[in-house]
Amino acid sequence: MSLSTDVPRGPDPDPDPGPGPGPEPDSQSPDGRAPDQDPGGRTGARRSRPPGERVRFGVSPAALGVVVLWVSILVALPIAALVATSLTGGPRGFWAAVTRPSALAALGITLALAAGVALLNAVAGTVIAWVLVRDDFRGKQLIDALIDLPFALPTIVASIVLLSLYGPESPVGVHLAGTRAGVAMALAFVTLPFVVRAVQPVMRELDDDAEEAAASLGAPGWTIFRRIIWPVLLPAVASGTGLSFARAIGEFGSVVLIGGNLPGRTQIASQYIQQLIEVGDPASAAAVSVVLLVVSFAVLTTLRLVSDRTQRREEAS
Repeated sequence: MSLSTDVPRGPDPDPDPGPGPGPEPDSQSPDGRAPDQDPGGRTGARRSRPPGERVRFGVSPAALGVVVLWVSILVALPIAALVATSLTGGPRGFWAAVTRPSALAALGITLALAAGVALLNAVAGTVIAWVLVRDDFRGKQLIDALIDLPFALPTIVASIVLLSLYGPESPVGVHLAGTRAGVAMALAFVTLPFVVRAVQPVMRELDDDAEEAAASLGAPGWTIFRRIIWPVLLPAVASGTGLSFARAIGEFGSVVLIGGNLPGRTQIASQYIQQLIEVGDPASAAAVSVVLLVVSFAVLTTLRLVSDRTQRREEAS
């Protein structure tokens, strides 16, 4: 006979206990500070930067001083001197200088031709930029280089060239010397690059996926351009157009020969200002110059505000 004793047994030990909890992580950085402390010991001073947040570096006082000094010498002081000269005869003298019939005629011709040329460049410049970006053809690099020629070519040379082509001895049979059409052509020549160079970078960065999706859904080309492409190009076109206008109202060299400087017909504001200087009336010349300055500043400021608002709207979307 055998005796058996039932001994209660506990739970079987885990054959594979696995890795234990391990040592607790060090709650301090190598220099003895907590991860959320700054070198001064303040907790919570350090934070992680959200994704996409830009790192901005401050500007040293020396750099700011150089900027203020340089802008003052090149821009602020000359403008202040111009305004002071225009007010030599007081507000009444200023008003009388800018409201003379000859001054109003020169300003009217200048603003009208500059606005017309700017609108013309808005269309032609956009088309040229479109062709240079979207098409490949022989001579493309040459045309692209010629666009920048007015930036480097002395404007008086442009006037000589235009007079040779469209003057009294025109080899092509087109006579534009002493006409507003000739002045407009000279202004268009010197202002064309502004629109082209403003639109080209934006057009290169356009996303083709949206255009391809719209085309796959049966949208015609004009609808794709009007609904997808044009809203993106509009700020650049407006910027280039405004710069063209501001450049045109101050142009002088390119219209000296082709325009003829005919008062009331082809005399623009810059030529009228030169005439006032030659007859010994610098105060009136400065007054007309201030009018052109105010118009240019208003146009450029409006463009800046529109551009900033458009950029904020795009970033918000």
